[in-house]
Amino acid sequence: MRTIASNRLRLRPWRDEDADFLLDLESRWEVVRFLGARPTTMSNRVDALASIARRRAIDHPIHGIWAITTAPDGGLVGNVLLKPIPRSSGAPVDGPAEVEIGWHLHPDAWGRGYATEAAAAVLDDAFSRGLAWVFAVTHPDNHASQAVCRRLGMTHLGRTTRYYDTANELFELRG
Repeated sequence: MRTIASNRLRLRPWRDEDADFLLDLESRWEVVRFLGARPTTMSNRVDALASIARRRAIDHPIHGIWAITTAPDGGLVGNVLLKPIPRSSGAPVDGPAEVEIGWHLHPDAWGRGYATEAAAAVLDDAFSRGLAWVFAVTHPDNHASQAVCRRLGMTHLGRTTRYYDTANELFELRG
C-alpha cells in the first residue's frame, strides 16, 4: 500500500509496532461510539494486531486503511479509510459496491483539522487514480464527522439504512 502525504500529515500503512496506539485509540468509547450498528471497544493487544493484519491485507490500487501520522515527527494521530461500504442485510445490490471515506482520530488530536486534511489527501489520490465518486456514512449524532464532510465539499443526501444495518446520514462527493 502506498503512502500519501499532505502538508502536515503522512498517511502510511499500519505496522505491527502501531498495536499499542491502535489499542489505545479503539479502546476509547468516545472514539468508537459512532462506528457501526453495535460499536465495541477493543480490549487487548492481540485484537489490535489482528486488526492491523486485516488493514494491511487490503490489496487494491485505490482502497486502503492508513495510519495518520504527523509529518514532522511521525506521531500517530488516527486512522483514515477508503473501502467498499458494507450494505445492510437485505439491501439491494444494484450495481458496483459503493466506496466510503471514513476516519477516526485520537481525542488528543481532535480539533486540529487532521481528519479533513487526511480525508482530502486520500480523496485527491483516489480521484487521480480514477475513482468516480465516494460516500461518507455518519451516525446521525456524529456532528463532528458531518462537519468534516461539509468541509470536504460533500453533499448531504439524507438519512439511509442501506449500510451497516443501522440508520446513518449519507454524504457524497463526485471526483
